[in-house]
Amino acid sequence: MLKYRNTKTAPPPFSNYSLAVEAPGNARWLHISGQVGVAQDGTTADGPEAQMEQAWRNILAILEEADMSAGDLVKVTVFLTRSEDTPLYRNVRDRMLQGAEPASTLLIVSGLASPDWLVEIEAVAAAE
Repeated sequence: MLKYRNTKTAPPPFSNYSLAVEAPGNARWLHISGQVGVAQDGTTADGPEAQMEQAWRNILAILEEADMSAGDLVKVTVFLTRSEDTPLYRNVRDRMLQGAEPASTLLIVSGLASPDWLVEIEAVAAAE
């Protein structure tokens, strides 16, 4: 249903994501608020990898609740507080998304709403 667009007239993606993703006009759209490494019980995961995994688990749970999956992700925006976590984030994302390659933006920011949080991920999905 989604069409992944990677043109030869623009630089290729730097990792496993698509330059653009097109959804059909009849799609259901889901905008997911930024998710952080906090579990359902309110505890913050310990360390960057655990926080990244938890943020992705939260997103995947929200998708499942909407009868969607990682393959329905159109766009992901990631906020990291430490640039040195970028390679780790890419590895975690690839593992958690199991081959899905939504359009993606990654930003390094000076902080998030809690000083304990190292990553925040927001997403947009579309499905029929």
